[in-house]
Amino acid sequence: MAQMRRRSERDREFTEFVTARRPALVRTAALLVSGDVARAEDAVQTALVRLYTAWPKVRPESLDAYARRCVVNSAIDERRSLFRRREQTWAEVPEVAVEHAGTDKEAVLALLATLPPSMRAAVVLRYVEGLSIAEAADAMGCSEGNVKSQSARGLERLRTRFPVRAHHFS
Repeated sequence: MAQMRRRSERDREFTEFVTARRPALVRTAALLVSGDVARAEDAVQTALVRLYTAWPKVRPESLDAYARRCVVNSAIDERRSLFRRREQTWAEVPEVAVEHAGTDKEAVLALLATLPPSMRAAVVLRYVEGLSIAEAADAMGCSEGNVKSQSARGLERLRTRFPVRAHHFS
């Protein structure tokens, strides 16, 4: 009986956390997967499964950081999976490439899509999510020096390739 109460309490706490934090996690995941909302939802769902499994072991004060790390890992792991490397087909092939200005959000997503996954994660976590170097390192599971170099190289790459749009990340 006591075990059922503990599990019920655990489920309630987890549900409250997910209800409060899921939108922010999806937003972060969408930036990590170049704006593909379906892939972002999948990454967050995978991350939440991992979080639920680890829930009893995660300290309450580190729940946000742990969830963020699960999302980053899930987004990066998803890009490495065999399923993603298979040929992708489209119903129609465009006759000519058309470049349009689009919204700022589309521009940011297009810029981020040009970066490798780890570099993109560092830029998103540092300059979009506003995390400190230590928090970004924790979320990415790497050293602070790696975050510094990845984010610096990512910003430089964005500024070099797209100087007009690079102000989004300053």
